[in-house]
Amino acid sequence: MIERERIKYLNDKKTKDNSFVVYWMQNSQRTKYNHALEYSISRANDLNKPLLVYFGITDQYPEANLRHYQFMIEGLKEVKEQLLKRNIKMIIRHISPELGAIEIAQQAVLMVVDCGYLKIEREWRQKVAQNINIPLVQVEANVVVPIEEVSLKEEYSARTIRSKIKNLIPFYTKPFYEEELENSSLQIKTEFKEFDLNDLSQLVIDRTITPSKRILGGTSSAERKLDLFIKSKLGKYAELKNDPSLDYQSQLSPYLHFGQISPVYIFHKVSNLNSEIFLEELIIRRELAINFVYYNNDYDNYQSIPEWAKKTLDNHVNDPRPHLYNLSQLENYQTHDVYWNAAQKEMVITGKMHGYMRMYWGKKIIEWTDNPGTAYQFMIYLNNKYSLDGRDPNGYAGIAWCFGKHDRPWREREIFGYVRYMNYKGLQRKFNIDLYVDKINNLSDNDS
Repeated sequence: MIERERIKYLNDKKTKDNSFVVYWMQNSQRTKYNHALEYSISRANDLNKPLLVYFGITDQYPEANLRHYQFMIEGLKEVKEQLLKRNIKMIIRHISPELGAIEIAQQAVLMVVDCGYLKIEREWRQKVAQNINIPLVQVEANVVVPIEEVSLKEEYSARTIRSKIKNLIPFYTKPFYEEELENSSLQIKTEFKEFDLNDLSQLVIDRTITPSKRILGGTSSAERKLDLFIKSKLGKYAELKNDPSLDYQSQLSPYLHFGQISPVYIFHKVSNLNSEIFLEELIIRRELAINFVYYNNDYDNYQSIPEWAKKTLDNHVNDPRPHLYNLSQLENYQTHDVYWNAAQKEMVITGKMHGYMRMYWGKKIIEWTDNPGTAYQFMIYLNNKYSLDGRDPNGYAGIAWCFGKHDRPWREREIFGYVRYMNYKGLQRKFNIDLYVDKINNLSDNDS
């Protein structure tokens, strides 16, 4: 059974006696532990109808490029294969997702969609809800605890949200069961032209950012990384996760971003192990970030940060800055700081940056630009362009954290005011940071 709290009707339309139920897959790009898919199967069986899964690929998604599309399509190939094994037809179209959803809804009894939190995702769902004549049911499939069950407002910090989430985790992590679809949809014919997943030349997109050779998309890749993490890293994760010279992070964030692996599935795999610190990040910190973008419409700009942080940064905007860099210099890792350059190079080449270095990376951009508003824009641009887990609640919240979001005032200093400061001496003191630099400098453009 899918918890009813995950289910939300987005309109008040009645079911029609049409051909099939349709699951509009968007954020939950997987077949395993997919609450939206399982709810769709259950409703199709209740209505004695087959189930179609629809996915729309737009080449106009903001800030997405070939790196992001390649990773996503690697996962969609796997999704289509797995659905076929369950007698479910998947229709993938080259169309803006909401427009394709409106079209296919004309033949459907009921439409189910997974939950999205960013502005564009919510706008798509709202438009479809208003322009179809059947029910649109949203199922929250990419969090452990549904966001509105945790809180109906923007939370101040992890401290204020932690107990609210923890109290609900047992209810939302009950055993997950897959139901068999009673009426196959494999023989259903539609007039829609389908997208060829083996021909990305159809997409009019930015191709200057090459796909990552080190991070392959798909649920099976995500599960292999999770298994490796559990076997080789989890035991020392709490101790070594912040050390960029080592590789003790899970590497799961790109897969969580595209919904290629479920956080509930991950929870079940690790909850009986020594995983408290890891689960703090997987559930508490991640869902705090989702809470941020869900309730703060300015999540992608400088206005989202707390008033105390904005005030203190603005008070120090005229402080002398020893180094100033433009966007091109930052993008091409051309600063005086070898540690920062390594972090930027790691993101540009591999599509991911070590989590601790991402904090340092952001703090330095604040220090090296002439005002915090510009720094914010630079961070959003760079992270969304190169990171496979960019354009994501975690990314937006991580950038806002650099400016004081979800943090507290610290000792006042130049440029930062009361916002937390980081410097290279901290890296040298805590880690063998030169080993990290050597590792990144050994990467070449051929690794991307």
